[in-house]
Amino acid sequence: MAKERFVEVYSQGLVNVAKIIVDRETGVNYLLGSHNKQSGTGMTVLVDADGKPIVTPME
Repeated sequence: MAKERFVEVYSQGLVNVAKIIVDRETGVNYLLGSHNKQSGTGMTVLVDADGKPIVTPME
């Protein structure tokens, strides 16, 4: 079975949720957040202080 492309590397909260997800092909980090089940969910690329995407080195 092939590895899943995205892996959750951090999770915080039960109602107000914040998760960091890494794309195993590119190493790009994403922030997934939701305020509650009624407000929906948002996802964005995590960036450093210079506005460049945060990339986790992949082997």
